[in-house]
Amino acid sequence: MPKHLRAGRDGDVLYADLPAARKRHKQRLFAEPVRSLALGPATSVADLVEAMAGMSIQARNIGRCAQVLKGMYADRARPTVMLGLAGPLIAAGLRKVIRDLVDCGAVDVVVSTGAVLYQDIYQARGFKHYQGSPQADDVVLRSLYIDRIYDTYVDEQRFWETDHWVGRVADRLEPGIYSSRQFLDLLADQLDDEESIVVTCRRRGVPMFAPALNDSSIGIGLTDHRLRALREGRTPLSIDSIQDNHEILQIVVQSPKTAAIYVAGGVPKNYINDSIVMGYLMGLERGHDYAIQVTTAVTADGGLSSSTLSEAQSWGKIDRQARFAMAWVEPSVSLPLLAGYIRGRDLTARRPRLEMTWSGCALASLRPAKPARRKRRS
Repeated sequence: MPKHLRAGRDGDVLYADLPAARKRHKQRLFAEPVRSLALGPATSVADLVEAMAGMSIQARNIGRCAQVLKGMYADRARPTVMLGLAGPLIAAGLRKVIRDLVDCGAVDVVVSTGAVLYQDIYQARGFKHYQGSPQADDVVLRSLYIDRIYDTYVDEQRFWETDHWVGRVADRLEPGIYSSRQFLDLLADQLDDEESIVVTCRRRGVPMFAPALNDSSIGIGLTDHRLRALREGRTPLSIDSIQDNHEILQIVVQSPKTAAIYVAGGVPKNYINDSIVMGYLMGLERGHDYAIQVTTAVTADGGLSSSTLSEAQSWGKIDRQARFAMAWVEPSVSLPLLAGYIRGRDLTARRPRLEMTWSGCALASLRPAKPARRKRRS
């Protein structure tokens, strides 16, 4: 028989000599079959996300993120949940999703790029983002003063007006040093929009930090304020980013446990991670107890945005016994799924809100709010 036509080994014979220990190992690895997704007319977002845990690829990772969230919100130690926001989230249409997470008590601290909060303020002033095209002629757009964010348009004229509005608000404040939290609260006081993230944070007592506030249009507005003050011989206000460090450090130290939700990466992710490292300065050595991240950053580039949460364990930023998961799914898709799971399963229904009492930059107290007393039946 020609060599290229010789008979192969029978399958039963081929695998017959597999040692018993390896057979048992193989069976253990086959413990969980992939479950095909079944959708019905009554399938909710929460149902979908739970079912995704039995699928594969990034669907399973979304399901795993949901499982971490479920454990996090059920933890009787009541972890302080920090939400990191980066990327074009407002342009993507996620403004109300984020606002509702704050409103329902799913978030205790917001750490954001200045751009996310600025675009929320822009919309709170009555302006909008518009559907556009990534194939648009950008030179033509510039001639029309239209700014493009991938497939979304914004009005540069309205942005410029909002920059100046920020500067004029700063003009009316007492000169001095402010943390980004203090300044963002004062900006929120000038707005009246129930769907605004900054307004809802202010009303719910959720502190907002933008550690790179100068790197945003809010920073441009504050530059406008500074130039005007100097021209007029007045003292401008200043944002002290190290005061931000001190304030978020106090939150970490006074919290029995901490948790992180990273939407994309960037400065907010690193800042929330470094809040743990700063804990060493006050004798606290522990990592975040829960963490999830949704991102599209490529891990192999070695950057912070893409770094895995297990890598953060080597730095002590994520606790060695923490529960965590990552999904490589763009936030305009992944965040609504996970927020829909939180809301659909009402995970925060029995979770008391945190009450933070500030005296300037000092956190005087941090404690869960007492549940409202039920009226006795007469």
